[in-house]
Amino acid sequence: MLRARQKLGKYRILGRIASGPLADVYTAADTIHKTRVALKIPKSDDNISNDDFLREVRIATRLNHENILPVQDASFIDGRFVIAMELGTESLADRIVHRMSSVHTMEIADQALAALAHAHEKKIIHCDIKPENFILFPGNRLKLADFGFAKISLRTLKASGSGTIDYIAPEQAMGRPKFQSDVFSLGLVLYRLFAGKLPEWPFKWPMVGHDRLRKRFPPEIADMLRKSIQLDPADRYRNAIEMYAEFRKISRRSARQSDKGNNGKKGKGKIGKGKIGKGKVGKGRNGNSAANGAGWRKMQWREFQRQYRGELETGHSCRRCEGPVAESMQCCPWCGVDHPSRQADTRMPAICPRCERGVKTDWHYCAWCYGSGFEVETKRRYSDKRYSRKCTNHRCRQPLMPFMRYCPWCHSKVRKAWKIAESKHKCRSCDWGIAREFWNYCAWCSDPVER
Repeated sequence: MLRARQKLGKYRILGRIASGPLADVYTAADTIHKTRVALKIPKSDDNISNDDFLREVRIATRLNHENILPVQDASFIDGRFVIAMELGTESLADRIVHRMSSVHTMEIADQALAALAHAHEKKIIHCDIKPENFILFPGNRLKLADFGFAKISLRTLKASGSGTIDYIAPEQAMGRPKFQSDVFSLGLVLYRLFAGKLPEWPFKWPMVGHDRLRKRFPPEIADMLRKSIQLDPADRYRNAIEMYAEFRKISRRSARQSDKGNNGKKGKGKIGKGKIGKGKVGKGRNGNSAANGAGWRKMQWREFQRQYRGELETGHSCRRCEGPVAESMQCCPWCGVDHPSRQADTRMPAICPRCERGVKTDWHYCAWCYGSGFEVETKRRYSDKRYSRKCTNHRCRQPLMPFMRYCPWCHSKVRKAWKIAESKHKCRSCDWGIAREFWNYCAWCSDPVER
């Protein structure tokens, strides 16, 4: 066991976070980058091989998703194999014992399902889904960690019954993990999240916490969870991709019903027959929106688009909350998710292989993520009406588009803060322009917006 203030290469140990059967996890200070990280270090045991941890790193590098904890670095330091990762605030196991709003609970469930669905899409079975392996970060971001027991699905798959007993599927305990095994484990994690209780085997419905589950959440959630923890794997969802698709349907249906409920029922008084009258509702924008059955959020988005769409080019929809976003945004200003326009169509002729944003074929570098993983496809220079500023590098002076982070010609970081002409407000963190009356987060640095 390492001690506080002990040096390990460039890291200074601050304390131990957790201890498992195979490895310890420490919080440490990176003395070069001046940041705090989590270090996973195998225990000194003749029965523990570094091969399992090497495989964990290699599997993690195959997964590129905002809800999966990436490996920042992995190396041998002073004879120890050290895996460095981003440091979170707490695990879901710590958070789950405290009260959470229904909206927050649904957001956490959405992120957990999205993470496992991505792993299954890459043909990777996690094999140890439990609350301790979901790590929370600022902004209510959830990330799935610890692929130490993960298995890559082949035509035939054999494995030991590794995993955590409270959440392990019956077939996995017998050494035959499947995608449905992860579905089973996540079903139990989500049941505990929604109901506040972890049911005991054998499962008999209604289980402990069922009344709380039915009272606070749509009834379809209970049906989804019941299907996910069936004894026979064939009766469950085939994988987390299918389970996540079902959850998204339930979420969208619940949101539509909530919007209708917020708008109220049409009365028979001054409004009468669904028409706008001259009484308390009046003839304003809000009255017309209510008559059309739009929720407050859609009204907000529509008003935002009226004012800012032309300048910000918010022609895309956020992949999580479906709010209007621009390709240049690093964060959704409505829900805070990273890269909200990922996989959306672009008006650019090419795609950056690193961040998947649009790039022009005569650029040398990606203007949004500093990436250089694409080739210049032409020596011809193309004009574009979107160019509105010049690079401040006196050796470059090439044109820039609004909200570029880096010059696509010389790789210089854009120093002068971008402003929004229609708004006088700016982010307190990055100094870039924000639509403070609408946004919850800065679209450029993800800092929460204070009104």
